[in-house]
Amino acid sequence: MSEQNKPEIGSIGWMDLTVENADAVRDFYSQVVGWKSTGLEMGGYSDYCMAEPATDKMVSGICHARGGNAGLPPVWLIYINVEDLDQSLARCAELGGEAITPIKSYGGQGRYCVIRDPAGAFAALFEPAKQS
Repeated sequence: MSEQNKPEIGSIGWMDLTVENADAVRDFYSQVVGWKSTGLEMGGYSDYCMAEPATDKMVSGICHARGGNAGLPPVWLIYINVEDLDQSLARCAELGGEAITPIKSYGGQGRYCVIRDPAGAFAALFEPAKQS
């Protein structure tokens, strides 16, 4: 990964919406904002990557509340890039937040954990894979 493509620490790298019926919500956003969807096989069902209509740039995911997403609330979940996930999770706990999922791998792209902040809001902390 070149320095030019390296995710900026502290930036929002992605957002997902996890809901019971991702098919219906996918159709809602397709009709309301024009997003195009691409299915992402999840082992017996599909979640969706949503793209801007003019550029086909992927901008979000719409996911079923199943598998690794079971138990997540139906809210837009942002993924915030962090330098060191373990260190960020330790600070989260020290400051009154909590991890609500175990640390999960995102293939070769990195690892993440969903947290709840002291106000009760959810976010995911994402540590991009280190590239040599």
